[in-house]
Amino acid sequence: MLILHISDIHFRAPDCVNPDLDPDRPYRTRIIQDARARVAILGPVGAILVGGDIAFKGDPQEYAAAFAWLKELAEACGCPLERVFVIPGNHDVDRGLIARAPSTRNAQQAIQQAAPHRRERELRTQFTDPDTGRALLMPLAAYNDFAKLFNCQVYPPERLYWKQDLQLAGAVHLRIYGLTSTLLSGASGQDDTRDSLYLSPLQTVLDPVDDVVNLVLCHHPPDWFMDQDDVHDAICGRAAIHLFGHKHRQRVTQDPNYIRFAAGAVNPDRNEAGWQPGYNLIRVEVTGVGQDRAVEIEAHLLEWQSNPEQYRPALTRQGEAVVRHRISIPDRAPAMGTDAETVTVLTATPAITTKADSDAEAAMSNETTRNLVFRFWNLTISQRREITLRLSLIDEAELTLPEPERYGRALLRAGERGQLEKLAGEIAQLERS
Repeated sequence: MLILHISDIHFRAPDCVNPDLDPDRPYRTRIIQDARARVAILGPVGAILVGGDIAFKGDPQEYAAAFAWLKELAEACGCPLERVFVIPGNHDVDRGLIARAPSTRNAQQAIQQAAPHRRERELRTQFTDPDTGRALLMPLAAYNDFAKLFNCQVYPPERLYWKQDLQLAGAVHLRIYGLTSTLLSGASGQDDTRDSLYLSPLQTVLDPVDDVVNLVLCHHPPDWFMDQDDVHDAICGRAAIHLFGHKHRQRVTQDPNYIRFAAGAVNPDRNEAGWQPGYNLIRVEVTGVGQDRAVEIEAHLLEWQSNPEQYRPALTRQGEAVVRHRISIPDRAPAMGTDAETVTVLTATPAITTKADSDAEAAMSNETTRNLVFRFWNLTISQRREITLRLSLIDEAELTLPEPERYGRALLRAGERGQLEKLAGEIAQLERS
C-alpha cells in the first residue's frame, strides 16, 4: 500500500477563500502535479494521512478550502476520498474561542496544573464529564465539523482519539491511530511551548494485538509533551510506524523495531527560517511467511526547490533517493509440546503481534463503510435525523449533542449492531427520491 503523508497545510482565511488572490496556492498545486507524476510510476495511493494544521486559525472557511483541495489531491493520486484520514494540529484550535470561554480555560488549567502523578486521572475526569469534556473540545468545533466527513472527529467521553484499519497482505492490517495532541493547545491564550502539552496514557494504549501493524499519526512529536518520556517509550514500544508534523522539518529516524517520519510542511510560513515545503510517499508491504514475515517500507521524502520550481527526493546519507526499512513481524507458531489449539506468540518486536482483533471502530474503515459515511453526511439535516431515529441509532435526548458527536455515535452503533446494510438502504432510497 502506498501512503501519502502530508502535514501543516495552513489554509489561511481570507486568502484561501479566493484562490486567485492566494499567494500560497501555487505551492499546493505543485504538490498535486508532483504526486500525480509519481503515482503514475509508483501506482495509486491507498490512503492520504493528514497530520494536522489543516487550517490556520480554526476558521470554517479554511476547512471548506481544505476539503476542496483534498478532493483535487485525492483525484490526482487515484485515492478514494473516503481513504483520507485527518487529525488536528495547534492551528486547528480556535484560540479566540478559548479567550471567550472560561469553562474551556478552567478545564485546561485543571489538567495542566495537576501534579504529575495525578494528571492522567485529572484528564480522565475532565474529558469524561459531559460538560467539561465538551468544553475541552469547543476550540476544535470547526475542525470536528470538517473531520466528521472522514469519520475522524473526536468527542467525549470515549473518543479522545480514533483508530482505523487498512488491509495489507494476507491477514495483516495496518491500524492507524489518529491522536489528539491539542487538548491543552492555546491554554490561557498562550503560544504552545515544549513541555506545555499533554498526551497521556489514555492515548498511547496502541494495543499490540495479533496481525496488526500499528501506525501512529500525531501532530506534535513527543518532545512537546509534559509526559514526553512516557509518550516516546509507549510509541516506540507499540507502534512500528510513526508520523509526526508541527516542526516543518523533514526527517526520518530508523530503528530495528520502528521507523519515524517527520513531515515537512505542505505550506510553511514563507517568512520562516529554513522555509521548504515537503511531503512523503511511503510504501508499506508485508513480505514472507512464518518466522520470515516482515514489514518492508520504501519512502520517498520529497522537498521543494525554487529554481526551477519542483519537488525533488531528499537523499539518504548513502546518496539514495529512497529510504528503505525492514521490521520483522514473525507469525506465531505452535509452542513446543503443544497441540494446534495452544500457541505462543513469537515476536522480534513488541510493536507488532499477529492476529487482528475484532474492533468495531477500526472495522468501520473499509471503503464501502467510509463511502457510506460520506453519503450519510451529504443528506440534509432533517434526513439524517429521521433515519437515525427510525433505526434507533440515536434517541431524542441525543438530539442536543453537536452533530459530529451525535451522528458519529450513530454510525458507530450501526456498525456494532450490524445495521450498516439497512442504513445504506435508507440512504439509497433518499438519494433516489
